[in-house]
Parts: sequence; structure tokens; C-alpha cells
Amino acid sequence: MAVVSWKEILLLTGLVVGCYWNSLSCGFVFDDVSAILDNKDLRPSTPLRNLFLNDFWGTPMAEERSHKSYRPLTVLTFRLNYLFSELSAASYHLLNVVLHTVVCVLFLRVCRLFLDKTSSLVAALLFAVHPIHTEAVTGVVGRAELLSSIFLLAAFLAYTKSTSADHSIVWAPIALTVILVAAATLCKEQGITVVGICCVHEVFVAQGFTLPMLLDTLRHVLQGKDGFPYAVLQTLLKLIVLVISTLLLVIVRVQVIQSQLPVFTRFDNPAAVSPTPTRQLTFNYLLPVNAWLLLNPSELCCDWTMGTIPLVESLIDLRNLATLAFYMFLGLLAYHSLRYRHSSAKTVIMALSLIVLPFIPASNLFFPVGFVVAERVLYVPSMGFCVLVAHGFKIVSHKGHLKRISWLIIGVLLTTHAVKTFNRNWDWESEYTLFTSALKVNKNNAKLWNNVGHALENQNNYAKALQYFLQATRVQPDDIGAHMNVGRTYKNLNRSKEAEDAYLVAKSLMPQVIPGKKYATRVAPNHLNVYINLANLIRANESRLEEADQLYRQAISMRPDFKQAYISRGELLLKMNKLTEARDAYLRALELDRTNADLWYNLAIVNIEMKDPSEALKNFNHALELNPRHKLALFNSALLMQESGEPKFWPEANRRFLTYVEEEPDDANGYFNLGMLAMDANENAAAERWMRKAIGLQAGFRSALFNLALLYSQSKREMDALPVLDELLHHHPEHIKGLILKGDILMNHKKDTHGAKACFERILHMDPTNVQGKHNLCVVYFEERDLPRAEHCLEETLALAPNEEYVRRHLNIVRGKMAAMSAAGQPLTSAEGATMSAKEEKPKRVKEGVEEVGDGEEEGRGADAVGKGAGDEKNVRKSSAESLGGVGVDQSESLASSQSEKRTKGKSTKEIKDIEEKRAAALKRLEEIERILSGD
Repeated sequence: MAVVSWKEILLLTGLVVGCYWNSLSCGFVFDDVSAILDNKDLRPSTPLRNLFLNDFWGTPMAEERSHKSYRPLTVLTFRLNYLFSELSAASYHLLNVVLHTVVCVLFLRVCRLFLDKTSSLVAALLFAVHPIHTEAVTGVVGRAELLSSIFLLAAFLAYTKSTSADHSIVWAPIALTVILVAAATLCKEQGITVVGICCVHEVFVAQGFTLPMLLDTLRHVLQGKDGFPYAVLQTLLKLIVLVISTLLLVIVRVQVIQSQLPVFTRFDNPAAVSPTPTRQLTFNYLLPVNAWLLLNPSELCCDWTMGTIPLVESLIDLRNLATLAFYMFLGLLAYHSLRYRHSSAKTVIMALSLIVLPFIPASNLFFPVGFVVAERVLYVPSMGFCVLVAHGFKIVSHKGHLKRISWLIIGVLLTTHAVKTFNRNWDWESEYTLFTSALKVNKNNAKLWNNVGHALENQNNYAKALQYFLQATRVQPDDIGAHMNVGRTYKNLNRSKEAEDAYLVAKSLMPQVIPGKKYATRVAPNHLNVYINLANLIRANESRLEEADQLYRQAISMRPDFKQAYISRGELLLKMNKLTEARDAYLRALELDRTNADLWYNLAIVNIEMKDPSEALKNFNHALELNPRHKLALFNSALLMQESGEPKFWPEANRRFLTYVEEEPDDANGYFNLGMLAMDANENAAAERWMRKAIGLQAGFRSALFNLALLYSQSKREMDALPVLDELLHHHPEHIKGLILKGDILMNHKKDTHGAKACFERILHMDPTNVQGKHNLCVVYFEERDLPRAEHCLEETLALAPNEEYVRRHLNIVRGKMAAMSAAGQPLTSAEGATMSAKEEKPKRVKEGVEEVGDGEEEGRGADAVGKGAGDEKNVRKSSAESLGGVGVDQSESLASSQSEKRTKGKSTKEIKDIEEKRAAALKRLEEIERILSGD
């Protein structure tokens, strides 16, 4: 038995690299999106045990929407990829190429058991370059095939060493075989079929039995003429061990899926729900279709579902001839291999076992699967095909006159296959290239039209995407997902009426509830999202909120474990101010999934609305325990801590804001709130730095500009505040607080009475009832020595605020001054009409944030604080959008809802203390004004 040389390994490696190096430039496409991008099991924050509790796509096996594909070892390799390179697609593709190389080397080693050195190398080379493998190698999810094949071949090689030179049983290789079979099965379900391959090898190759010999032995035993020969007993013992091990694996596998088959629809596999004989005729016809793909892989397609292969509905369908020819050819090969004992027969029987047995789980003959044809499931069966081709080459090449021709044919075959494989890899570069290439092969598959639409949608090319979605509805008028996609795209194009019509069509296509029959078993879970999408659309109309709620409740009644319905309903109830019901909806969703950080976040938002900040903070912390980088939980929990006014929370709030800006380095709101925290802590330099950073990221950031100007004013840097206020008023000319602060600085620090007057007049032009602006304008008139005008101004101010004692006092002071001047014969207005005596001290006006403390001196804080940006931005309330990716929710509407919700708070002890200090300062300044107004 020849071993594999280093030269052969290098040859296979070079050929694989030459065919697949361009796959490193491909991204995550098709099923990769669900298995990699949307799969939380890859993240280090997810416990490793989840890999053994969830399916291949990260969905708990206990859930009915689970695909029931249990491949934890494959997911573990994805997790290792993520650990080293996170979501860099190149590393995932590189590992696939390496694994394919390992499979090729192992396959060559297996071929050496049945073929000579040259023929086995031909089989391995053909396997290395066969275009049918591009889906398994270039598609990242194809790793399940690659890993399962490695363990499958290793298990078979181990089993071939279970018989010693003296024909006794060696148990160690058998034990290793069982372990490797389990590993192969944990990579992909078809790995268990290697047990059947081992059985075929044991009976027909290792023991050299033929079918006639087995029948004769059995007849003799039944007739009592003879017992079982010792060799047969040994064989039976080994096979019993293998079969028992296999049954144990099957029992464990059934327990894992909780005895439930996944839910597939007629769109995934139309024949599976077809009546007899259509179902049987179609499934049998699929066998020659798969065989043809191995023989002629010129037209490959990533998706063969829906209408790709029309149903075979009658016995007179000409395609039945292909089925008949396939079975006749397979029967002839089986007859040849089972009847004779020569080496050619053994080679053929092993080739047939490699073709047939691994394909059985995907054949649809014994149980339905979620596809019609899938090229990647031909990865292992193609090994048997390559063995047959190499064996035929061996036979032909030994005939002298055909030797050169046979080598020429093999050379052309390897070259064309290698070129086809290399070119096929480019199709997997992006979802758009993949699905458009598939449409060139098959235009009768609505799913392909949908997926091209999704690719265009991801590029925000909604108009063109709509054309593909509409074509999908024409190709498959009863495709619920296609109508949902049309509705979502109309919504993106702001055509709400057409969107609603499309959703209603999709809803009308849903199967009707049959009393006593579980609804969830008759419809794809993602199709139920039509109720969610329609409700999300119509709830934008305030008059239709109850109608939207009815749709959510309808979805829940159809599927009580429909988590997304509870989430979306919770959002709606919050909008309707039904806070208790909203909380209950989120709690019900948490009963279904306590590991969902978004749900804990949403519940925290409800707690805030219910004025329960301590409970809100607990739930924010739950979200962060599950996902320490949850951006919205980081931001809003830090904001909650900041608003609490408790200094003990400030360090943690600062840490969370810092983590947030690491995640969102371009979001000015994070830097702004860091600045506000620094202002609270009297760290003026840090506050200035953060405010400057926020303004640099968001030009015209109102709250940041005002609070930076206020910071300068409080730090006795009034001249630095002026350019900041100018920028603020350039972007927000109506900013009253900014105008008041600027007027104060101009009058008290630049002595620019005219400029201050312009500021206050501008305020009154926008808001004639603004008491503070009106009062400060009165002070300007006094400074201009225009006492009659000051008196009239204060009278108007008092009329606006009759309960403000300081206005009344000021009016009395001005009137007293006017009486004194009249008695002395002095004019009541200055000669200049605008300036005061240089010797007379000028009064100071009342500052915004001192007199009107209740509004908060710092913009964006106190009762006016509104989430992110505190004044400019609002707190974002986020909802969870589950994997509806891939084709999830049939790629329909994203169910995440980002709504702006105000957050208000009561005053903390510290804030009350600050307010009292500000009131005292205001009174002191009022006394100063009164003293000046009373002076001569």
C-alpha cells in the first residue's frame, strides 16, 4: 500500500491554491450572513456551552424556527476565526482553502487502497479542481462539508487498520473510528454515513465476499448444513459494534433536535408537499440531475429551490427517461461490483458506496430536506465519482492505442475544470455577483430575483431593487416573501399606500388557521413577520395604533413563542403610553429569550418612562452583562447615572461614555456628555476638550456650543465665549439663551450697549412675552439714561409677569429716580440719548440661568435633558431585530425600531443645592441693581 509522497502533497497543494486563491477576496454571501455575521455564538461574550445548545445558525435547538442542523464543531472553528480576525472574510476563506487541501491529501491516501499510484493521483487531482466544490470551499458555510469530510476519511482510514496480519480484530482502530465518526457527525450530519462505507469495505473488500457468496452462506446456515464461518463471525462482531455505535449517535442526535423535524415550506422544496406520485417522481428525477452536475458542471447555481426544477407530475413526462437511465446504469455498476471478486469490482463497489451513502441524507427519498438540489452536498459523493473516472482512465490507458488519448482527455478535463473553478470563485465575490450569475442559469426561481433585489437594496438602490422584487412576484405569484419585499421597498421609497397593499397581499397568502392544528408547523416562521411589518407601517399613523396592536396580537395568537411580536408590541404600547402592558410584553419576550441584550435594554427604557430609574439601571446592567459593548445600553445607562446627580456614579458613567465613544468614535453626543460630566466635576480643561471634540464632529452642535460658552463665562473667560456664541447664533439664530448670554457679556464686559440691545431686541422679536429678555432690555434703556423709556419698558414687563417682585421694585426705583430728577430740573433723558455719565456706575443685568434658575443654567441638563445630545438629540430606544438574514424574514423588513423618546428626571439633592446657591447669587445681584438704580 503506497503512501502519499511529499511531492504529491505539494502538487495537490499548489493545484488547490492555484484554483482557489482568488476566493480570499470574496466576502460573506448568502448563508454566510446568517451563519457568520448574524450568529452570536461566534462572539467571545457568548458562553461556549451555547455552541452545543444552538443550531448551526445560532438559534436554540428547542425553538421551532430552528433549522435543526447541529454542527457545534464547525461553529467552533468559526469562533476561532472570529477570535483571531473577527469578521475579516479573508481569514475564513483561507481556512477553507487549507481544509480543502487536507481533504485532497486524505482522499489520495484513501484512493491508494483501491487504485494504483497513477490512477489514485488522477482521482485526487480531479477532486481538487472539480467546479462542483466551489460552493463548499468558497462559500464559508461549506466548511461543514470540509470538516465532516476530513473526519469521515480519517475514520475510514482508521477502520481499515482494524484487522491484523493474522486476521484477528484490532479494537483500538475501531474505537478511534467511533470517535472520528462522532466528530464527523458534529461537523455535519452526513458524517455518520461513513459507518455504512466501513461496512461495505469490511464485507466486500476486506473479507472479499460477493453477493452470491453471502446468499449461499446464509442459505446453508438456514438449512442447518453449516454454521457461520469464523471470518463471517468476526465480520459480524465488528459490524455489530459499528451499528450499535451508530444507533447511539442517532439516538443522541434525535434527542438534540427534541424529536422535531425543521419546518420547511413548499417554496424551499415544492416536491416535499406534493401528492403522490408527483413527490416520488420528482425526488427520483433529482438523482440524475445531481449526477449530471458531476458529469457536466458547466452551469452552476447557488440556489436550486422553488421553481428551478419543475415538478415531474406524470409518468409520461420525458424526464422519467433520465431517471430510468440513471437507475439502469447504477444497477449495472452494482451488479458488476457485487457479483465478482476481482480488484476492479472492489474499486467500483467502494466508489458506489462513496457516491450513494453520503448522499442519502440529502436525497429527499427518506425524509424531506430544505432544498431541492445543493451543490455543496455533492462534496463527498464526488469522491466516488472521481474514483470511477480514475478507474475508467486506468482501464483505458492500459490499452496501448488509447493511452495517449486517455492522457489527453484527462489533461483537458483537469485544465477546463481548474479554469471553471477559478472563474466560478469570482461569482462568490459579493451577493450581487452571486445571484446575478445564478439568474443566468435559472430565471424561474423567485428566490434568486429576491436575493438580487436584496443586494441592490443593501446598496440603497431601492428603485432597481423594486424591479427585481416585482419580477419575483411575477415568477412566483404566491411567494409571501416576495410580496413582503415589495412592501418594504415601497416603504423605503416613501410610498406607504403601495407598501400597505403589498403587505396585505402577502397576508392574504398566509395559510388559514385550521382548528386543532398547530399553525407553526404549516408556515415558515419568517413569513409571520408580514404581520409585524404591516403593523410597523400603519402605526406611523396615530389614528391606527389600535389596528397595529391587533396585528401584533394576531401574530402572537398564531405563534405564542413569536418573540419579535412581543418586542414590537412592547414598542407600540410604550408609544400608546400603556406602560404596564409594554413592560409585560417585554417580560414575556424575556421568558422566551433571557440572553437577548436588546430585550433588557428595551425593558430599561420602559422603566424610565415609568419613573423607576433604579430598575432601569438594573436592566441596563443586565444588557451590558450579556453584551458589554451594547452601544445604546452604554450610552443611556451612563446618561442615567449622570442625571442621578450622585457623584458616586460619575466614574462609572465616565467609563461607559468612554467605551461608547470607542464603539462610536464619530458620534458627537458621546463626547458632549463626557464634557458635561467633566463640568459637573469642575474639571474645566477636560470639559473644554470634550466639548471641542463634539463640536469638531458635529458643526453647529447647539448644546455643545452653548455649554462651552457658558463654561468660558463661568471661568471668567468671557472674551473666549463670544466667538463660540457667534458660531452658535450663526447656526441657530433663534437660540434665546445664547442671545441672553451674549448680551450679558457685551454689556458687562465689552461695554457694548448697542450690541447688547440688539441681542435683547432680537429675543423680543422672536418671543414678545420673554420676561427675561424684556427686563434686560429695560436695563439697557436705563444705562442709556432714557428713563421714560425704561419706565414704559418695566411697566410692560410687569404686565407680563405681575408676580415678579423684582420687576415691581425696579419700576418703583426708576419712577423715584425720575421724580427726583424732575424736582431738580434735570432732563429725564441724556443729551446723547444712549450713554451714561462716565462717573456713574453701570448696573448689571440679570443673567440667564440665575434669575430663571428653573430652566437650568446648562443647556441640555435638568428637566430639559433629552437623551443623546441633551437638547439637540433624543434618547434612542432600540428594539431587537432577530436573524432574519440570509433569506431570514425572507429578507423582509428589518424589525428594529429606533424611536426617539424624551427622558425627564426630578431634581437631585445636589441640583437643589446648586439652585439655591444660584438664587442667592441672583438676589445679591438684584440688590446691586437696586442700589445703583437708587443712586444719584
